[in-house]
Amino acid sequence: MASHKLKADSVDPWWVRWLLIGATVGFMVFLLVLPLGVIFWEAIRKGWGVYVIALTDRSARNAIMLSLIAAGISVPLNFLFGLAAAWATTKYSFPGKSLLISMIDLPFAISPIIAGLMYVLVFGLQGWLGATLASWGIQVIFAVPGVVLATIFVTFPFVARELIPLMQEQGSEEEWAAISLGASGWQTFLKVTLPNIKWAILYGVLLCNARAMGEFGAVSVVSSNIRGRTNTIPLQIDALYNDYKTAAAFALASILATLGVITLIAKTLLEQKLEQQNVQEEST
Repeated sequence: MASHKLKADSVDPWWVRWLLIGATVGFMVFLLVLPLGVIFWEAIRKGWGVYVIALTDRSARNAIMLSLIAAGISVPLNFLFGLAAAWATTKYSFPGKSLLISMIDLPFAISPIIAGLMYVLVFGLQGWLGATLASWGIQVIFAVPGVVLATIFVTFPFVARELIPLMQEQGSEEEWAAISLGASGWQTFLKVTLPNIKWAILYGVLLCNARAMGEFGAVSVVSSNIRGRTNTIPLQIDALYNDYKTAAAFALASILATLGVITLIAKTLLEQKLEQQNVQEEST
């Protein structure tokens, strides 16, 4: 009873609660919801015909395709890297383990512009490997490979960062129990490890895909903004807006805005799944 009374006495006055709630909601509406609504309104303000034409324009189609290619390559690779990194850092002990975990966070600490410049210095014609690659007929910078590499770099922590804390908390007892009962390594992974981390994997992949589709800074450095060739959706939006083609720019922006809304909904659902999984693990 004393604990309940203490909790009740610690509750803020009603006007404080409503003031904080109102300020939070107003802040979110003014800075997030309203701009998002403006994007959709401006995209269709001149009619659906203009909207469809803007999305079916050749440069727009190439930008959409390149974004899908970059995400389609970077997301599976980062899934494999994240799973391997999480497994290595949570199941094994080896020299440099702490350094490896810290290095995974490197893209979070470095500006995307700096990341793009790093690739230019390595793979550009005046870079360390650029001339050699050019002699073999391989162009990385100002071409699709550079866009893909930059996208991989800025997105590779997401899956690993979702899996590592979860797998550290879960430990290895269940895997050892399965192996002691005669299960192979592959069977242990499929039957024991994967079911315990599947929601975290989906959560990391979701965030990775959203960042891959929306990345601007690193890609802008390595792509040179060549329309129809190296422009992704964000770069094409910037180019159209600078050319005062606002209807086309907002039409493409609506694609990323829709992806953001879908990501937010899926993120909320996956967070609920992760919370349910944590509750079930604590209860057992």
